[in-house]
Amino acid sequence: MAMAAQFHHKAKARLQQTATRYRDARRSLHTPTSWQSRYGLDWTNFFIADVQTGFGTYVAFYLAGLGWSHSNIGLVLTVGGIAGVVSQIPGGALADAVTWKRALVATGILMTGAAALILALLPSFAMVFVAALLQGATGGIITPAVAGISLGLVGRRAMSVRTGRNLRYSAGGHALTAALMGVAGSYFTNSAIFLAAASLCIPALIALSFIRPDEIDYRKARNAASGEGARNARVVDLARNHKLVLFTAALVLFQLADASMLPLIGENVAATMKYQAPLWVSVLIIVPQIVVAALSPWVGYHSEKRGRRPLLLIGFGLEPIRAALLAFTAGFPFLIVAQVLNGITGAIIGVLTILVIADLTTGTGRFNLAQGAVGAMSGIAASLSTLATGYLVQAFNQATGFLAITAVAGAATALIGVFVSETKPAHYNE
Repeated sequence: MAMAAQFHHKAKARLQQTATRYRDARRSLHTPTSWQSRYGLDWTNFFIADVQTGFGTYVAFYLAGLGWSHSNIGLVLTVGGIAGVVSQIPGGALADAVTWKRALVATGILMTGAAALILALLPSFAMVFVAALLQGATGGIITPAVAGISLGLVGRRAMSVRTGRNLRYSAGGHALTAALMGVAGSYFTNSAIFLAAASLCIPALIALSFIRPDEIDYRKARNAASGEGARNARVVDLARNHKLVLFTAALVLFQLADASMLPLIGENVAATMKYQAPLWVSVLIIVPQIVVAALSPWVGYHSEKRGRRPLLLIGFGLEPIRAALLAFTAGFPFLIVAQVLNGITGAIIGVLTILVIADLTTGTGRFNLAQGAVGAMSGIAASLSTLATGYLVQAFNQATGFLAITAVAGAATALIGVFVSETKPAHYNE
């Protein structure tokens, strides 16, 4: 009994020590940024996620309910992915170049709202493709602009915790809105999902207005070198950054595996669970978002304490396990397990992608452009994933599709393990 009590006491002490260190890391966010900008950024992430929750899996489910074929659904998702790819690099370059980053985010929010209204009110074949183009293009605008705002507000030293906090609020927004949209789709009409997404543009814009533009450091926001005479690196230098190229290659393989999994699950649920199917789809979306919300700040904290690479190996390594599970069972409890794994992977990859890019572009002034380039390559992979998997499932079956995904995810994990080294600097120079 005495030994058990002593063990319990030591474990409690270690947990308290870890919590204290985590709180200290969070406090680094509190200066010099005002509470107004911090919470404005928090709730901007929350409501942007709200607006965007109506897309992705819900589009696949919605179109399947309207009688669209697997191949046509895959084509719509591919068109949206191509629009995202095309917008990524110019969007990243624009985020580096301009000081009015809040306006970029506002533009993306309005484009997403317009796409949602089109899907809800005019779901014809042509107009659905217009909506996919609008929604896809927002990724190249919003993502680098939000990351640039975050880096400009807190700097490199606090970026790991800030990124985890961004992802926590974003995941919380996804989870809450998925629940509301699931209820709306089950008890009203499926088009209500997209009407709700459009209406959430208003609080997103209000939250964005709370971020004070004078607190966003333009140099820090693009990860530029300090001192007079410092210039941006040439664009070609990004292609010569071998560590960045290898990391991008791993992300490309990861997206090639990951992008089509949840849409496939959504289509399967729509076909096999006719009663209140939107509610079941919402459950599958909410589960990983809860996991992401819980884990993201800790991922940011431990990426500073233990480095990026160990966490990357965990995040990438869980993906082939998830795909293999889905290849052999479609039972709803197993889908929940797969989505828990997806949440763990999402928290790790979501936080560390931004941090690794920041590590590898220090002093270049090309942080957002590098994000755009990495996002473009990942977007190409995601688009090919949904298109190829759609045709593969239609020609064979879902098990074959998931087995192919397992192989690709395993290759991504091997690439991280063999070729990608630690990127966290020993000291931050800012």
